Amino acid sequence: MSTHGYSDGRLNLPFVGLSTFGKSPYVEDWDRIDADVAVLGAPFDFGTQWRPGARFGPRAVREASTLFSFGHAGAYDHEDDATYLDSSVRMVDIGDADIIHTKTDESHENIALGVRKILSAGALPVVIGGDHSINIPCVNAFADDCAANGPIHVVQIDAHLDFVDERHGVTAGHGNPMRRAIEKDYVSGMTQLGIRNVSSTAKEGYEDARARGSDILSVRQVRKLGTEGVLDRIPAGARYYVTIDIDAFCPSIAAGTGTPSHGGFLYYDVLEILQGLAQRGDVVGIDLVEVAPAYDPTESTQILAAQLLLNFIGFIFHERAKRA
Repeated sequence: MSTHGYSDGRLNLPFVGLSTFGKSPYVEDWDRIDADVAVLGAPFDFGTQWRPGARFGPRAVREASTLFSFGHAGAYDHEDDATYLDSSVRMVDIGDADIIHTKTDESHENIALGVRKILSAGALPVVIGGDHSINIPCVNAFADDCAANGPIHVVQIDAHLDFVDERHGVTAGHGNPMRRAIEKDYVSGMTQLGIRNVSSTAKEGYEDARARGSDILSVRQVRKLGTEGVLDRIPAGARYYVTIDIDAFCPSIAAGTGTPSHGGFLYYDVLEILQGLAQRGDVVGIDLVEVAPAYDPTESTQILAAQLLLNFIGFIFHERAKRA
């Protein structure tokens, strides 16, 4: 059994040291990634249609993650009677993709490069945005991986459908990513959870999404079905790519986002679904987007994002270890 980190060495409190994600080692050379999971920042927010600021999301989420990253070789959960993210899980932070202001295609390609490097190293990519358009290069980067290992089923947790095809020539903004994803022949299907209220996607977009095989559930529908009922609608044993927009959550707990939408999820609504996904299939990629820290002076939004990611990563590797 792993021992806690207080017995020797530094105390390493959250406010001490560099703010990598989870205080994990920083790897500058993307050709030397040797880890089980690698975190990439994608500080791009030029795809927003209203309030910007998600470019500062990766930095804020990294800093918030240090709260959960001191003194222990893993985190013990008394409800599950399990220790998550112990020393057997090798996690690194590879820094940020290079962002070129006003250049969407070039910036997106730099993000895709980082994801491809993580995949080629055999690690789980965890990408912190940035606006939701960064999901486009993330999914693009899976082309070779899916050719070798099979298709992915996209699970989106979000307030908005993000299924706009094109508007005024824009095809790669934060309202387009799910439409771009479903076009890929290696995306086998899509589950969209939390969709509610007024959205950038018109009725025709919802009809298009359903016609292409998407299963769309609002927050109220998710709660009525319950966690198991929702999971039963997602293909078992699949490879899952999970994209989490922080505006899926109620602004009462996640105000720091560009397009807040009332009536959203609370923490355990989402956490239990993520734990179920880790148990139901193989989670092969994650992005978390739209944290815009300037709109939340309490810093609760980035703490929520960091806590959710660390728990989700812990669930994934706990289940992988059980299957090994």
